[in-house]
Amino acid sequence: MATDLVNTSPAVQSAGEMLPDPAALARFLAEHDLHPDALAAGHTPSRDDLDQVLALRQEVRAILETTTEDHTAEKAGMLVSRAGIGPGLFRDAGGRWQWYVATVPQASLADELAVLIGVGLLAVLRTLSHDRFRHCASLACNGMFVDTSRAGRRRYCMPDLCGNRVNVANHRARRPASDSPFFCG
Repeated sequence: MATDLVNTSPAVQSAGEMLPDPAALARFLAEHDLHPDALAAGHTPSRDDLDQVLALRQEVRAILETTTEDHTAEKAGMLVSRAGIGPGLFRDAGGRWQWYVATVPQASLADELAVLIGVGLLAVLRTLSHDRFRHCASLACNGMFVDTSRAGRRRYCMPDLCGNRVNVANHRARRPASDSPFFCG
């Protein structure tokens, strides 16, 4: 969730701002199956919600770019403290236990997302280490990601996009000129 939010920035996406309006924010939340209390009872994100989430996006990127574990832990903890009450467990529809971090009543959408992202970043820091917070290896991309893969060898923020672009460029660079469909020899 953290990197998906960060990677909506026009600094990352050549298509420009991926969250240009409240409707785009609503789609982003739906794509991530997020149902924050701030949007209960059918409410949709407002322009103010969007502005706060865009500010949060900058905060999260700064956390992902930190160079020390201590700074990451401190800043992610600050995200959680914005509206977090404490963790708990609940059973989902399938009867499985799921983590739940309660937020203060009337927390804003951005504060609820801050708690969710902060807890996630702290969990990755604790279980996988700060080395898993990375920049995309594609030279044409400014994206970031948190590598949660088992092997820890992920290189691209969007493997299907950035990874494929790099592979195609490498393939074309290796192909001799005689393989060109325009070669007249």
